[in-house]
Amino acid sequence: MPDSIFSAASLSSLEQACSGVLILTEGIGRDELQRSRLTLRAVLEQLAVIAGCVQGMPAVARSLMPELGWDDWELIGRTLAGARDDDTLWFAVSALVPATMMWLRVYRQEQPGLFAFTACPD
Repeated sequence: MPDSIFSAASLSSLEQACSGVLILTEGIGRDELQRSRLTLRAVLEQLAVIAGCVQGMPAVARSLMPELGWDDWELIGRTLAGARDDDTLWFAVSALVPATMMWLRVYRQEQPGLFAFTACPD
């Protein structure tokens, strides 16, 4: 039961962080993102949240959602933890975040139990 609650909380945080990236980057291109220090900083913070959620996600939850690109997100997290790589950043923003959001919506419909916060029995 604790893993399911942890997974639900992590999936909620993952979804919120992805949504944040999409909102922050809506309508801006790669060059504009690089020039906007405040937006860039906020996007990097959200990507760090995503990477943290991915890193801590239980193996059972990962196996139930294979299309989420777990390995890609782990690589993104490691890359962005070091010196910033603009190509990696743009790949995460323009491709990986939208794909992750799409799959989270699919999984929320197909496997709602993964996203449910359930109380522990007494």
